[in-house]
Amino acid sequence: MDPEVTSLAQSAGTTLVTLMAADAWHRTRDGLVQLWRRVQPERAETVAAESEVTREDVLAATAADDHETLDELRAQWQGLVRRLLVARPAARDELRRLLDELDPGGSAARQITQHATASGQGRVYQAGRDQHITER
Repeated sequence: MDPEVTSLAQSAGTTLVTLMAADAWHRTRDGLVQLWRRVQPERAETVAAESEVTREDVLAATAADDHETLDELRAQWQGLVRRLLVARPAARDELRRLLDELDPGGSAARQITQHATASGQGRVYQAGRDQHITER
């Protein structure tokens, strides 16, 4: 897979889901649907409907502090955008322009937090070394 496509899709999925919970939602939805209308018009209405459903899920997950669901929604949109970019490589520049317009400083994509659970044992990978650790 093209690393540029992967990176752009990840950024887009994160930005779109973050903005779905923000005041910029209508602009985000409109820009997203316009992009699809130009590059994959047969899917534009489906994307519009999916964005509405996703927004409801984002709002509910945000209210419940449900990070797992938010991560799943980001991954869902990353996949959707990645498939668009693979099918229509010319859409890359247009997607970049849309993301720059919707989130000029890229702050939405940087709002990700990671959550981890310790199990008491695991593996640490560092600079090519693999070590098994056990919590005592």
